[in-house]
Amino acid sequence: MLLIKNANLISMKDINYEICDIMIEGSKIQGVGHYDEADYPNARIIDAKNRYVTPGIIDPHCHIGIYEEAIGFEGLDVNELTNPVFPELRAIDGIKPQDVAFKDALEAGVTTVCTGPGSGNVIGGTFCVLKTIGDTVESMVIVKESSMKMALGENPKRVYNSKGQTPTTRMASAALIREALTKAKEYLAKKTKYQEDVAAGKEANKPDFNMKWESLARVFQGMSVKIHAHQQDDIVTAIRIIEEFNLDGTIEHATEGHLIVDYLKEKNQRVIIGPTLGSKSKYELRNKSFKAAKILSENQVPFAIMTDHPVINLANALTQVAIFVREGLPELEGLRAVTLYAARINGIEERLGSIEKGKDADLVIWDNHPLHYLTKTDLVMINGEIAYEKA
Repeated sequence: MLLIKNANLISMKDINYEICDIMIEGSKIQGVGHYDEADYPNARIIDAKNRYVTPGIIDPHCHIGIYEEAIGFEGLDVNELTNPVFPELRAIDGIKPQDVAFKDALEAGVTTVCTGPGSGNVIGGTFCVLKTIGDTVESMVIVKESSMKMALGENPKRVYNSKGQTPTTRMASAALIREALTKAKEYLAKKTKYQEDVAAGKEANKPDFNMKWESLARVFQGMSVKIHAHQQDDIVTAIRIIEEFNLDGTIEHATEGHLIVDYLKEKNQRVIIGPTLGSKSKYELRNKSFKAAKILSENQVPFAIMTDHPVINLANALTQVAIFVREGLPELEGLRAVTLYAARINGIEERLGSIEKGKDADLVIWDNHPLHYLTKTDLVMINGEIAYEKA
């Protein structure tokens, strides 16, 4: 048993900016409140000394481990650019736990990441959700295959135009996604009919196995879809596809989403915005703005904030949030966008994203306000164990 005393708690749920204690047993939070040390003589005591304590930071979209730092081609496994449609690929098969970025992220208070393929293909494979400490992927993984990555806009156009291959237009990108989804849906229908016939004792011909459609068909069975889209037109196309195929989808980046906020609100469309630090390095980013989060928040559009690591290093996740707050996003909403909302939008809220009973004991003790640019972590805990402690 472990007891964290005198925490200036930002739980992201009901208790925020209050001095409280946190009771931890094993890997889980057992309670939040006020506890007398004398009642727990066998507990290990950590005195937070009125410092801020938050849940571990969660990045809802990045490429850590699959776009490895400090290596080059040998560590670059983020895009398989030999076919625009690759739903059978799994990020978990390309993750390198030894990526130095994991250590940097951990020391910066990032305890969970949703990482996966890039946007070079219109369908790139599945993301996974990991903790940021472990020697093997199996020791880190929370969700092996959390969502299917798709992409619209400039990236697949640019990649396949250079090869003289489809898609070279936005029309073709959307068409390839529709074609793949239609084939996957038909494949699933045949497979389901075969299984039903066998269960009923009827003669049936088993459909030929197809790895692409076997993987992609899961988006019709509850797997979420992440659709890369920066511009207004691409965002609207992504929503059109989501609605046509009744998908559980999020728009990734949504750089111009704040310009069509009424449409996003009407469609109740969830978005993961960012990366917003850095230059407007291509035409699609010309309307990138740190005011975007404030506009989304004011209009009740559900959102989280990504780094897209390595575009923005995960160690700078809160620097980006701080600038969103500077431009009008309420502070608590900014912190929730990389904790509670990031967990919710990736389907892991039952375990992560807030400090409350029953959730994973992933906590950070900060040496100052978490959004101050000079702040560092004093202690980072994952699964109830100290993963990093400042010397």
